[in-house]
Amino acid sequence: MSETASECGGIRVARLADVQPGEMTTVEVEGVKVLLANVGGTLRALRDSCSHEEAPLSEGELEGETVVCPWHYSSFCLRTGEALEPPAVDPAEAYVVHVADGEVFLSRQ
Repeated sequence: MSETASECGGIRVARLADVQPGEMTTVEVEGVKVLLANVGGTLRALRDSCSHEEAPLSEGELEGETVVCPWHYSSFCLRTGEALEPPAVDPAEAYVVHVADGEVFLSRQ
């Protein structure tokens, strides 16, 4: 049984069909640009800003469960936001993703 929108909470940002496996897009949550990535059918979301120099992560490369910054090649875990490669040392803010009835909702962790 799938969650309903009222059960999952969060802010509706997209339809599941909008982000195909292996693709990334950006959405807005409360005035903040957020990277939404489909990793093998599972959606992940991080603030679309590298913690090193605020590069747009959405312009980087999706590599499995990580995203690589386009400016200085730091990488971040899409599940947790953890910085995996320097020069970034601070995490990117991760969001909780809920899918209900084909709609994607995000909330802060």
